[in-house]
Amino acid sequence: MTDPVEADGSSRASEHVPPPNGMRTFLNVIVNTALANVTTSYLWFGLTFWVYLETESVLATGVIGGAYMLLVAFFGMIFGSIVDRYRKHQVMMFASVATLVCFGLAGGLWLLFDERQLLDIGGPWFWVFAGVILLGAVVENMRNIALSTTVTLLVPVERHANANGLVGTVQGLAFLVTSVFSGLSIGLLGMGTTLLIAIVVTGLAFAHLLFLRIPEEKPQVEESQPFVDIRGAVAAVRLVPGLFALLIFSTFNNLIGGVYMALMDPYGLTIFPVEWWGVVLGVTSTGFIIGGALIAKFGLGTNPIRTLLLFVMVMGLLGAVFTIRELWWLYAAGIWLYMMLIPVMEAAEQTIIQRVVPFRTQGRVFGFAQAFEAAAAPITAFLIAPIAQFAIIPYMESDAGRATWGWLLGEGEARGIALVFLIAGLVMVVAGAAAFLTKSYRTLSRTFADQTESVKPSDVDGGDLDAESVSTR
Repeated sequence: MTDPVEADGSSRASEHVPPPNGMRTFLNVIVNTALANVTTSYLWFGLTFWVYLETESVLATGVIGGAYMLLVAFFGMIFGSIVDRYRKHQVMMFASVATLVCFGLAGGLWLLFDERQLLDIGGPWFWVFAGVILLGAVVENMRNIALSTTVTLLVPVERHANANGLVGTVQGLAFLVTSVFSGLSIGLLGMGTTLLIAIVVTGLAFAHLLFLRIPEEKPQVEESQPFVDIRGAVAAVRLVPGLFALLIFSTFNNLIGGVYMALMDPYGLTIFPVEWWGVVLGVTSTGFIIGGALIAKFGLGTNPIRTLLLFVMVMGLLGAVFTIRELWWLYAAGIWLYMMLIPVMEAAEQTIIQRVVPFRTQGRVFGFAQAFEAAAAPITAFLIAPIAQFAIIPYMESDAGRATWGWLLGEGEARGIALVFLIAGLVMVVAGAAAFLTKSYRTLSRTFADQTESVKPSDVDGGDLDAESVSTR
């Protein structure tokens, strides 16, 4: 197998001139991906709201959320290898069809079984129904990996950070729409209608994708390259000095994200009715839009690694204090600021990988990064959900818990969850500060500074341009 980087560990860089109408094509890809992400998130949020409201089980929502991230981690390498092996438009088409089939199967289960059977956590059909929806949402991540590589393919290198910020803005807008309408849909229409809407909109996203063309050379695949190229991904990561450390730094966000995955919705639903909780998430997701827009406008500075770690620490501090009292405005403000930081961290990681990793292996590296980072969230979600349900929440409701922590966290229905958030946030602050002292941080910073240009796709991908792949029809 051809080494993804030169023997000295530096990527083979050359000036990349994007294709004609490249930015226009990129914007069309973003719009289509946003529509698909809105749909999967809308149904996924709706499923979480529905399960918790009907069962009042933190354990169930934690297991579902953790299983989602576990599958994202498991399939990350598979998705990344597929992205490098095929044209990006073909990958997006496959992801769209697979998601549509999964949601259609969930719709069939809804028609075949009584709602009480589907809500029986002890029975098999609850897990089959949730699992099919989960699988459809997981497959959508293949499209997101492909989207990250199209930044290198279609956008000039000096605009990569800005393009990644634009992706964050669009994703934030999608999250806003999803948050509002998922809560309203479950509260006013029910799970059945929510599922039907998701199936219809997924079909519309697929129809739009049929008319979208992405100019790309046909990827060259070595005969010895396996379909799931774990070895190639690991080699690409190892041969860029400090890149593995970047993946570790990025897991800090995912570790606390697992806590939020398990407990954020249950905490919010103790303060707000489901219809209002969806609205709160929608309003606070404007922070996501603002954060992405600021990156699109100003970039990430000269050292995105430093930017990432600084915001890791800020994010940890926010997580420690935004539930320190059971006040709706404090929780909402904390979520808004947290949302504003997420695009910064995601764009920093993507910009670094797009700069130092050759285009032909970026899919595998992004897939490896997704698998590595996503694996962190299930660890905390699976651990925290049962610990919170059976230990911390009962402890904080006891006289001993109130006497020990009441001066700091106050008293209320969800003080146990608040204690978990406090501890997790402080751990994240310490981890971010410690990362600045590592040799890997200094090495990766130098690598990024030395690699001033990204890799031209034509230098590493053989074949001719698809004559029909010229932006949109």
